[in-house]
Amino acid sequence: RWVLSLECKGSRNFLSALRRAVEVDFKDKDKQKSQGLYLLTTGIPDQETHTISAYVAEACGGFDLQLHVSLFSVTNGSDSSGIIPARYANPRETASAFKEIVQAANGRFHWFGEAGIFESDDITSIMSEMEKAKNYSQKCAFLVESLKQRS
Repeated sequence: RWVLSLECKGSRNFLSALRRAVEVDFKDKDKQKSQGLYLLTTGIPDQETHTISAYVAEACGGFDLQLHVSLFSVTNGSDSSGIIPARYANPRETASAFKEIVQAANGRFHWFGEAGIFESDDITSIMSEMEKAKNYSQKCAFLVESLKQRS
């Protein structure tokens, strides 16, 4: 419920927020078995992707920390604040940047909008598992058929 009372504010200074989360908020990180950070965002960070990816790889490499990103693409013209971000990228470029950052952090990437899900590592993984199961089932059916024909 507390999330509903939050208001959007601040900047897209992703690196500053990430440093705060990793260096201050995870003081007892050595005592934890696994931790995750979840970024919910609508736009590209102010900093260059390679700079963030390098920091994320170093920060997450020392212990089991994963960064997961949920990117929500807003329809053009729906930002009523009129604030122009310090760094602009179209939705595809933004998704590509976050995918690179997430890969450096061994995390998962999800991209959705008002029209639905554009891309999701979880859904891709599920689809892959379903395809493997289908292939396995077909091989089993073929094996059963060939055994029946021998009898």
